[in-house]
Order: sequence, then structure tokens, then C-alpha cells
Amino acid sequence: MTDQIAPGWDETYGLAQQIASVLRKREETVAVAEGSAGGLISAALLAVPGASAYYLGGTVVYTAQAHKAFIAGTTEIPDGMRGASEPFAKYLARAVALRTEATWGIGEAGAAGPPNRYGDPAGHVWLAIAGPHARGDDDTTYVTRHVLTGLEDRVANMAVFAAGALRLFLETLEATSPA
Repeated sequence: MTDQIAPGWDETYGLAQQIASVLRKREETVAVAEGSAGGLISAALLAVPGASAYYLGGTVVYTAQAHKAFIAGTTEIPDGMRGASEPFAKYLARAVALRTEATWGIGEAGAAGPPNRYGDPAGHVWLAIAGPHARGDDDTTYVTRHVLTGLEDRVANMAVFAAGALRLFLETLEATSPA
């Protein structure tokens, strides 16, 4: 059933190849902070030969401990911010871009399944892209998307989240011109 609903690796890898081509041409870079996708966003970007030209790094921020170790301190996290939310996805995108000095940051925050103790339904994710001006406090550009898959299948949701993040990033790259 997962194969029928979730995007296949060929689709996800195809998105990563297109992203790699654009980033190389522009001499731009990306970093990723993901949670519920479990590293699949980074895996797709790294699968493209020559990834070191555009991929600066990534982290799976799945727990509060991981957040503290890999992200905290780059920028203040507002009190009361929930993990599977648009503000948190934006925070992750900006923080990972700042931490690595990447041109772009991708943030993903959601619940792959089963439903979690915080009331987030399975298949719920916020995706965020922090634009090339992510270094300043007042001029950060964000693009976000909320996805509700309606699926209880954890693996399928992870695949949808990864492909969705890459699709959003590619759309953002195509809609912007190089600096």
C-alpha cells in the first residue's frame, strides 16, 4: 500500500537532481533541519553525485535533546513554540542556514505517525524554506507549506514529507532569481 500512495524514490531523487542543477549553476548552498522525515530530505540531496558543491549539512531534530545539541543557540526560540508548527519549521530553516552559513535552509516539522501525545495527527507536517537573506533579523524570506496526508502509514508519510520539502524548495528556487 505504501508504494501506491507515497512518492517513489525515483520521483524524490528526480527532484533532488533538479535542485542540485539549479544550486550548482547559481553557486548557492543548502542545509536541512528535519524531524519527521527522518533524514530522507538530506539523503535525497546527498544521493546526487557532487553534492558537496551545494549541500553544507543537515540534522535530524527529532527530540528536544537533538534540538539543544544541534540547533539551539543559533537564534532564539520563542516561548511556547510547538514542534509540529509553522513557526517551528521556519525557525529550523533559519537556524540551520545560520549554523552552516548556507544560502538556503530547509526546515521540516511534523508527525509521521502514529498521532503523538501533543495532539498532532499522523500525516501532519509544516515545511519551510528560509531564503538567501536568512542572516538578518528583519529581512529573512520564508516560504511555507502545510501538508495533511490523511495517512496513518508512518513510512508513507515520511516519504511524502521528504518529497514535499524538495518540491517546495524547487518551486522556490524556480520562482527566485539568483542574488
